[in-house]
Amino acid sequence: MGIPERKEREKEARREEILNAAQKVFFEKGLAASTVDDIAQAAELSKGTLYLYYHSKEDLYLAAANRGMDVMCQMFEEAVATSQDPVMQIFRIGDAYYKFFEEKRDFFRMFYFFESPEFHSLVSEGMLEQCMVRDRKLWAMVMAPVKRAIDEGLLHPELDPLEVGIMLWSNANGFFRLIDRNSKYWKDVMGINLFNTLRKSSTLLVEAMMTEKARRKYAGMILYKDSVATKED
Repeated sequence: MGIPERKEREKEARREEILNAAQKVFFEKGLAASTVDDIAQAAELSKGTLYLYYHSKEDLYLAAANRGMDVMCQMFEEAVATSQDPVMQIFRIGDAYYKFFEEKRDFFRMFYFFESPEFHSLVSEGMLEQCMVRDRKLWAMVMAPVKRAIDEGLLHPELDPLEVGIMLWSNANGFFRLIDRNSKYWKDVMGINLFNTLRKSSTLLVEAMMTEKARRKYAGMILYKDSVATKED
């Protein structure tokens, strides 16, 4: 290995060390409460060194969030591989998103960043593009089985795959936020298991999009019960 290659490898290793430290800080404090000083201290480096590798605290935050998107993408790929049926693939992706939320909650919370426009101007164009590449990949994975289901006459032909994906994603996100913020209230006071309610809601949405052909094919099946086993909040 030549000197340039070795230096590049060392630079990449340092970049990962900084990102590991930043991710730990962000998980503990969130974006607003974290500082570059916190990250520098965790990485045992100077602030100046950090800025040699990352444009801003917000760039570091999105670099960490990109790790979460990569994990979610892998989980979606594995979920789709479990069935060749496009409608069941839609449910499997929903299961994978639930599993991601449950097992990678810190990464899920990082995605709230995209709803905070005040931070967006502090992110470099390069980092935003990295996020967009991952975002497009995830949406393509969601839309693919929807398009197949439409092409195979299982979902109504006038549906748009992206719109279907947005509906299902918005439905899931709404429930995840209720669970994340106050699941104990819904369970203990209202007597509602939000995970089960999410399953039912997703099933009703998909069933409303089905053609008569699909209704005959899936007659007698309660699709949400064919998903990941539900749990108590």
